[in-house]
Amino acid sequence: MALFAPDALNPGVSRREVFGWAMYDFANSGYTTVVLTAVFNAYFVGVVADGADWGTLAWTLVLGLSNALVMLATPLIGAYADARAAKKLLLVATTVGCVLATAALAGVGRGDLVVAVVAIVISNFCYAIGEQLTAAFLPELARREALGRVSGWGWSLGYFGGMLTLGLSLGYVIWAQGQGLPATHFVPVTMLITAVIYAIASLATFALLKERAVPQPVATRGAVGQAWQRLRRTWLEARRFEDFRWLLACAVFYQAGIAVVIALAAIYAEEVLGFKQTQTMMLIFLVNIASALGAFTFGYWQDRIGHRRALALTLWGWVLMTLLALAATTPEPFWVAAVIAGLCMGSSQSAGRALAGLFAPADRLAEFSGLWTFAVRAAAIVGPITYGLVTWATGGNHRLGIASTGLFFVAGLVLLRRIDVARGEAVARAAGSVSEK
Repeated sequence: MALFAPDALNPGVSRREVFGWAMYDFANSGYTTVVLTAVFNAYFVGVVADGADWGTLAWTLVLGLSNALVMLATPLIGAYADARAAKKLLLVATTVGCVLATAALAGVGRGDLVVAVVAIVISNFCYAIGEQLTAAFLPELARREALGRVSGWGWSLGYFGGMLTLGLSLGYVIWAQGQGLPATHFVPVTMLITAVIYAIASLATFALLKERAVPQPVATRGAVGQAWQRLRRTWLEARRFEDFRWLLACAVFYQAGIAVVIALAAIYAEEVLGFKQTQTMMLIFLVNIASALGAFTFGYWQDRIGHRRALALTLWGWVLMTLLALAATTPEPFWVAAVIAGLCMGSSQSAGRALAGLFAPADRLAEFSGLWTFAVRAAAIVGPITYGLVTWATGGNHRLGIASTGLFFVAGLVLLRRIDVARGEAVARAAGSVSEK
């Protein structure tokens, strides 16, 4: 089980290049870990919104707005990247955008709602597009039979990046609290830490990752119009990619549940169980350790047992996690639920990304990756806003919010049964062969 084993990679792909690709997961994981999951979400509700009843709903609506913009843009960006062979160039641009917007969050204090909303919308938009573009590189790097383990390499390394960013932030928060400094001082510093690590770590990706796609002759002029034509063709041919469509539907539901955990776990811990800032950050740190282990080891396992079965097992794990969180009245059961969430987090996202790559024709990788991101971002709207509406309508009942989250994972399990992996892979291979001819 050699790390980055050559037999898992396509001809001409080096271990260094795969390491560079995986380093992007390392770079951007600090953003989701610190900004969306552990620190800024609770800061937004408690400080920026000044603890108002509408704070949780406002946070979910801000994320929903950003993800709606991603949904509108991502299919076009994917098709454009394929036509112009511009995945790497666009990745650089979105990285710069996310880093600058994250740094801007350092200027947000009590009541600075407009600045916070603008910075979160821009940073989350750029982060999501970057995720789409890195996913599009995966089928170029890994053999089809090894997509699971290579995807797992990226996810697992990413969680170590999240732990580094969170660990440095936690260290500073503990020091600042020891000095009697308020959250309005130490939270902005954690935003700067996150932005700097994102910027520095992504340099490895830009130095080592290659753009293998070749610009298409029609792409030199009217590239935007051509991109829309390619997307229209994909939708018209949707019946041919039946299993990819079922995967997208499945992803909307189970990713909605995951989006709730990412965006609202810290809020749930603090509002329901009375966690303090440092406790929440240590909890998320533990989740990242479990996620790294789950993504790496599960990546090898899913290649053996099959991506569909592997994804089903992780979804059952998510159901168990929500039941434990719902029943928890003391911190201890919630810590157990957090470990289960961590193990399932990297595993389920790795398995989903591998299946999306398996069902994508060879000449339309970024385009299909864009459709996958479209589904994931739809989920990121539906899940958190559902949670926000439930808590708002019930006077702040977060337990009912987490109960509604469990239903998303159950729905994902039901839809997953409709997917035939062998059939979906065969259709993708045939479509790629026809295009080459």
